[in-house]
Amino acid sequence: MIDLHYWPTPNGHKITLFCEEAGIDYRIVPVNIGKGEQFAPDFLAIAPNNRMPAIVDDSPPGGGAPVSLFESGAILLYLAEKTKRFLPADLPGRAQVLQWLFWQMGGLGPMAGQNHHFRNYAPEKLPYAIDRYVNETNRLYGVLDRRLATSAFVAGADYSIADMAIYPWIVPYADQGQNLADFPGVARWFESIAARPATARAYARGPEINPNPPGIRTEEERRILFGQTSASAGATAKP
Repeated sequence: MIDLHYWPTPNGHKITLFCEEAGIDYRIVPVNIGKGEQFAPDFLAIAPNNRMPAIVDDSPPGGGAPVSLFESGAILLYLAEKTKRFLPADLPGRAQVLQWLFWQMGGLGPMAGQNHHFRNYAPEKLPYAIDRYVNETNRLYGVLDRRLATSAFVAGADYSIADMAIYPWIVPYADQGQNLADFPGVARWFESIAARPATARAYARGPEINPNPPGIRTEEERRILFGQTSASAGATAKP
């Protein structure tokens, strides 16, 4: 059994996508990030960066003590290696998957995240910041589109953890100021993943955990999500 510490965000969806595709026995442990549950001492013991998702695997390969992991990319890699699914065994194929996984972790995720923040959550609309991140997100969509013009999936012919990492960050494309009609390769790939039964099952878990649709946050939620420093996060984490 894997305990998945989760909230329905793009990074959280990555792990439910994998678990549903691989048929992993998992249990969701909700982490309500709007209420600051990511700063609880028990959660920080497994996720010291106070970000979800995180997992605890009580049946790791080879046995032994439970394994805990934070960072969604590391979790996907661990699960792929444990199950021997969605990650090629040969070195060239593995390298293809990992470079696109890291592209998402280091590029698409952070840039689209800042895009969301300045377009949708910042109390003051700053045109320079909005243009900067909308344009960079657009550039990254172009990179992905050129790849998908000649490849069924981002790392080649087969669905992989790279696709699982990228797809949830494309789902909110409209909120990022993007139009999939401008990126036919991305649109074709996006529709193919959306049609997978495991994708539907993974995304159905979100409303089970958080039935309230996203919207304007309260000032307290805004403080928790966007106002943390080292000192304030430490204070929030105290019992």
